[in-house]
Amino acid sequence: MPNKQLESFLSYLRNERQSSEHTAQSYRMDIEQFARMVLKKDIRENPESVNWNDVSVFSARLFVMELQKNDITKTSTLRKISSLRSFFRFMVREELVKQNPFSGLTSPKKEKRLPKYMSVDEVGKLLDAPAIFWKEAKDNKTSKDDDSANFAAARDSAILEVIYSGGLRISEALGLNMGDVDLISDIIKVKGKGKKERIAALGKPASMSLSSYFKIREIRNASANQGSPVFVNKDGTRISSRSFQRNFKQYLATAGLPADMTPHKLRHSFATHMLNAGADMRSVQELLGHANLSTTQIYTHVTAERLKVEYSKAHPRAK
Repeated sequence: MPNKQLESFLSYLRNERQSSEHTAQSYRMDIEQFARMVLKKDIRENPESVNWNDVSVFSARLFVMELQKNDITKTSTLRKISSLRSFFRFMVREELVKQNPFSGLTSPKKEKRLPKYMSVDEVGKLLDAPAIFWKEAKDNKTSKDDDSANFAAARDSAILEVIYSGGLRISEALGLNMGDVDLISDIIKVKGKGKKERIAALGKPASMSLSSYFKIREIRNASANQGSPVFVNKDGTRISSRSFQRNFKQYLATAGLPADMTPHKLRHSFATHMLNAGADMRSVQELLGHANLSTTQIYTHVTAERLKVEYSKAHPRAK
């Protein structure tokens, strides 16, 4: 029998907060880790062994100390504290506990890490990579057949173009349905975190890439209903993130880019290139789907670093 309070909290996350299953499971792991590490209880093995009212401010502080002792990063520590704080806030609201021991806890300062991004030239090489990779696969007879290679090249080129054009997360791009794409107005409707919807723009290369992909997609008789997925695999079902990531690693090699690059770097690149070109930060915030401007402002640090480099190159008394 599961822990009632924890399951109620996870249900609240899924139903009221509209959190994804991935997010809910992250909360579960953080709360279970706290129970094991501080309370010495395994709530998976013995769900009702924990009395949450017994958790004190001292317990909360001990949790932070144990995380630091185990060399858990500041970013992960902050997330875990946030998970426990939200859990106890929910239980106070539901009158399941009397106090939130994590409410006044002083959190370690988050490490400021600038997002990595690609140069415009690097992005161009990556966007060209699917066509080059699959052409070589056909020439070398390493692809299953020419039609499959042409389909994969068109699809993956369109995915990369859409991510960079609209600043999408990989999950947002692969989650698109046919009814979300408007090639007449060159816009797409994106479902972001918390199922919030926003509008993203399609530049001409992205729009043309999608049009080319749709022609091949139609030949393969993939469903074109409003609710059917835009990006499909060989079976006509939605392509998974794992499948695309596998292809993405091959495209990095083809483009001669570092192996640690990820599709999310395209989103970082979108934001950085927009701000470098003089785009208004509020507009970039809306396009990225950030709830707070402070989240978008991290990209100003990237542009500031670029300006400092240019300054040191050009100013006669910079050094």
